[in-house]
Amino acid sequence: MNINKDPNLNKVLSRLDVLFLSFGAMIGWGWVVLTGNWITTAGTIGAMVAFVLGGLLVTFVGLTYAELASSMPKTGGALIYVLRGIGPKAAFIASWALALSYISVVGFQAVAFPTVIEYVFPNYKVGYIYTITNYDVYLSWVLVGVLGSIFITIFNYFGVKSAAILQMILTIIIAITGLMLMFGASFTSNFTHVEPLFAGGTVGIISVLIMTPFMFSGFDVIPQTAEEMNVAPKSIGKILILSVGLAAVFYIGIIFAVGVSLDKSVIGSSILPTADAMAKVYGSSLFANILILGGIAGILTSWNAFIIGGSRILYTMAEKKMIPTWFGKLHPKNNTPINSILFIGSLATVAPLLGRPMLVWLVNAGGIAIVVAYFFVAVAFIQLRRKEPQMVRPFRAGKSNTIGWIALILSIGFISLYLPGMPAALVWPYEWLIFAGWWIIGFSLMVKMRSNYTKGEMIRITEKEKFINQNSDR
Repeated sequence: MNINKDPNLNKVLSRLDVLFLSFGAMIGWGWVVLTGNWITTAGTIGAMVAFVLGGLLVTFVGLTYAELASSMPKTGGALIYVLRGIGPKAAFIASWALALSYISVVGFQAVAFPTVIEYVFPNYKVGYIYTITNYDVYLSWVLVGVLGSIFITIFNYFGVKSAAILQMILTIIIAITGLMLMFGASFTSNFTHVEPLFAGGTVGIISVLIMTPFMFSGFDVIPQTAEEMNVAPKSIGKILILSVGLAAVFYIGIIFAVGVSLDKSVIGSSILPTADAMAKVYGSSLFANILILGGIAGILTSWNAFIIGGSRILYTMAEKKMIPTWFGKLHPKNNTPINSILFIGSLATVAPLLGRPMLVWLVNAGGIAIVVAYFFVAVAFIQLRRKEPQMVRPFRAGKSNTIGWIALILSIGFISLYLPGMPAALVWPYEWLIFAGWWIIGFSLMVKMRSNYTKGEMIRITEKEKFINQNSDR
């Protein structure tokens, strides 16, 4: 018996589709452009240690998601868990934060795409438009981002299955490219390049560690498509944790490959050390371009996965009447939330107009948003363990609440890193304006729509979901 059948959404995603969706979302373009920065900041071994620790931290958060996703395989993910575990106001805050994080990643990819093309074709920028924070914006550069956004939006418009197939193809390309680098480096490695093993001491490791939540963001796309999976509830949790583990191994392998292939001075002066490492390993600049093409595939996988996740969270918020019902409209044939997809696609299409500086602004503003969502999910996990000990849990994250408390404490710690005076503090005015502006809109909607999700209505929804949960297959 399939649980939580919904006539509005098609169950078309297989286990493999789900795994590629999550794994592909996590290993986007960052490993191509940031590996050199990680190594120079913390050293090769230091950077690897940071990603081991980061992987462990994200695993604790992922375990809370895994249990809740298997217990409540409903589109909306964090919204559903927090609604049942805490209440409607907290559910709105968590889901609105998650929407910002997803949309920021989609916008990030729309800006990253023309940036990457510039490495392959350095002279393609023509048609000067204007300058933003000392960055010259060109028409050809903007058009590449706009066309990429339109391409991804169309794929999602025509159904999640077509988007999943695209995701699988692109993720395979990334994996092959990354494995080529790792395999080649294992035969041509020079371990003298690894010296010094650590750079910057503890501060260096922490500086890389605070980047890991953003690099691992993507596993939480799985709960957003729960109602479109033809997967047993218990398997949802297992796939989620497996995807986090695979992403951690991939990042660590890439760091090692670059660290043993290039001297520190080369890494420090290179624009793309990962591509340079690939060229050195195989003795040809052609392989550097092959790696960059793999990175482009990485941009598209993250772009694709997060427009899927973002549109589903907006769809669920509309379904719960937390935001206007316009966002909940489904395509009459493909059963995809077309208005939510078009809304996110439109924002991504505009993002390139603000130039390359938008990359950093979106990463930081979206980074704190996703950790806020993690915080509320951890609280919901602990609350549901306490209030509903008999709830059906096909995947159980330990016998006690320890994992939930660890996830909660770590979430608070990461949130603090974005506050003024901290290493990853948001930059005024751009990043704070994005973050604050999003919440001004959100709280305005909360006030306007609050009568649509009264306490009585939320109790009715929660009791219905409890009944479905208790009468479903384990």
